[in-house]
Parts: sequence; structure tokens; C-alpha cells
Amino acid sequence: TSFSTPKKKKRDDGMREHVTGCARSEGYYKIDKKDKLKYLNNSRAFAEEPPADTQVRTCPPLATRARSEQRRLLSSFTGSCDSDLLKFNQLKFRKKKLKFCKSHIHDWGLFAMEPIAADEMVIEYVGQNIRQVIADMREKRYEDEGIGSSYMFRVDHDTIIDATKCGNFARFINHSCNPNCYAKVITVESQKKIVIYSKQHINVNEEITYDYKFPIEDVKIPCLCGSENCRGTLN
Repeated sequence: TSFSTPKKKKRDDGMREHVTGCARSEGYYKIDKKDKLKYLNNSRAFAEEPPADTQVRTCPPLATRARSEQRRLLSSFTGSCDSDLLKFNQLKFRKKKLKFCKSHIHDWGLFAMEPIAADEMVIEYVGQNIRQVIADMREKRYEDEGIGSSYMFRVDHDTIIDATKCGNFARFINHSCNPNCYAKVITVESQKKIVIYSKQHINVNEEITYDYKFPIEDVKIPCLCGSENCRGTLN
């Protein structure tokens, strides 16, 4: 017995009339060219820009934000400082592998756990930024507390970084009269920072050293770096 399939009609509102009551059970519908053109026109209307009084804010992609942030930081640098900024950004995201352990120079020292090429940022000297007056007070207080070594690094005439009680591995770097690193003051976002650079290629397990450049004083501090051109004293 064959039954004629009733013709599928459309309703007055433009929607197709489903004989079975369910669109999924009626299979594939072939769209007329008129309906397809009408649908495309509606799609183009929605794709147009919103009115001027409606502001749509979209969040830029992560890569775009990263590039804009890098350009913003680069704008604060001029000339040769650009390379310092790029290296400092790399140092933040990819820190050098370092460790501190007993040193033959003095007490604890900082050692490289990976090869470091020449003229690379090794580590930032981190601590509290204080004024000269506070540094003098703290130095006296540290002596009263029995702290033999204070880790203060002068940035400029007015600012000193104190890493005695709040710092990182950089405070363990020992002095050497023939060092493989040197300290440099750079400016990042209007803030001065002290960064340790490599003077030459540094091998794995080689100790990181730099010249403290202490001012000359009557009371001498003996130097135990053991290099060929050792001056004998730190100051």
C-alpha cells in the first residue's frame, strides 16, 4: 500500500509547517533561492557595525597585549638601553639556573648550574631600597645584633639596596679581583635596578664573582679570592 506524501507547506509567519510535528524526523529540506537570499540579507545586516551610541569593547588577544606591553616598555628606553631592557625581560621570564653553596673564597658563594655566555644578565640584586640615613642606622643595628655581614649595595648617591634580611641569591656573590661578572645600574620604568652581567663565558659549577669596588679606608678588609692579580684587600 502506498500513501502519497503530503506536500510540506509553509505557515503564514514564514516558518515551514512540519507534518510530523518534528523537524528532525522529516529529513533534509531544500532551501529555495528566495529564502536563501532573504537569509543572506539578514546575515549581512547583523554583521554591520553597531550604532555610534553603542560601544562594544573587546579584549585584545594575549599576543597583542604582550607586544603592546613590550613596546610600552621600550618607549621608556633610548639608545643602548634597549638591549638592557630586552635582556631584563628575558631574565624575568627565563631565569638563569644558579645555586649557592660553600665557597673557597668566603663562606657561601653563588655558582652557575648552566653555561652562561658573555655579556648576559645573570641575576638582579634584589633587596629593600633605603636612604643613606636609614642605611647608617641599620648598619649600626646589625652590628649590635651580631650580624657580621651586611649586604648593602649602593645604587646612587641617595639610594641603597639592603639585602641583609630581604633579598635573593645575588647577595651570596663573593668579591674577586679578577671577576667573571660585573654590576650595572639600569633603569626600568623609572626605577633603578642593579643587575649582574657576565664579563666572559661561565662554565657549569663555576663561581659567580664581581668586584665590590669598596672605597679606600684605613681599616682594611682582607681579600681571599686567590686570583693572580689579587690586591690583598677589598678596600
